[in-house]
Amino acid sequence: MTTTNVKIIEAQYIPMLGYAEAWDMQKAYVKQIDKEERPQTLLLLQHPPTYTIGSQKHPEHLLYSEEELAERGIEVFQIDRGGDITYHGPGQLVGYPLLYLDGIGLDLHGYLRQLEQVIIDWLADYGIEGGRKSEYTGVWVGDEKIAAIGVKFNKAMTRRGFVTSHGFALNVKSGIAQDGFRGIIPCGIQDYSVTSFADLTGNHLTTQQVAKELMPHFCRQFGFENTDVKELFEYPANADE
Repeated sequence: MTTTNVKIIEAQYIPMLGYAEAWDMQKAYVKQIDKEERPQTLLLLQHPPTYTIGSQKHPEHLLYSEEELAERGIEVFQIDRGGDITYHGPGQLVGYPLLYLDGIGLDLHGYLRQLEQVIIDWLADYGIEGGRKSEYTGVWVGDEKIAAIGVKFNKAMTRRGFVTSHGFALNVKSGIAQDGFRGIIPCGIQDYSVTSFADLTGNHLTTQQVAKELMPHFCRQFGFENTDVKELFEYPANADE
């Protein structure tokens, strides 16, 4: 798959950002990348407690009532990525790759497999065998899902190809499965459970540290020059707590 001839990407880490603000940022960046007004970008961040429902549109997979959502402070968004319902919250690293995919030799399924491979390779650094399930998108450790993936391919307006948006959600914090996933049927999958890096290893990393560690794997997988992660806002000490 040809992603781009330009080997530079800008990586930005945001400690915490509301989902609506992040969605608006993605849409603005997609237009700028399409017009070649900004470099391809990887946004790495955390969201406050949020459920997002993708294009498969199964609202019945949201188990909490409006009253329960309000009590827990969880927002809900119907969005334009592929997939079903998922959870975002503190202690989960969300990645939004905003990449131009050239129309020549384009392999959209291959793009999803590359995103999975970035996380699989990072898990291997810690001796964790991550893998795939043929019927589902995402990264699994055994029968437990550690990372969800849902993307959108935005047709480029000024050249041939697409600009990607949305992306992956990697569970880092211990207990995240109990924090938010209990209120949904994650991705509509009832047969398997959800896990996190800390639950698997007992190793408590911050999402900022994971963001920095993912970057070499991301750059290698997509053919970019290695780059540092630019921190957009001052990092609060309690962001992962």
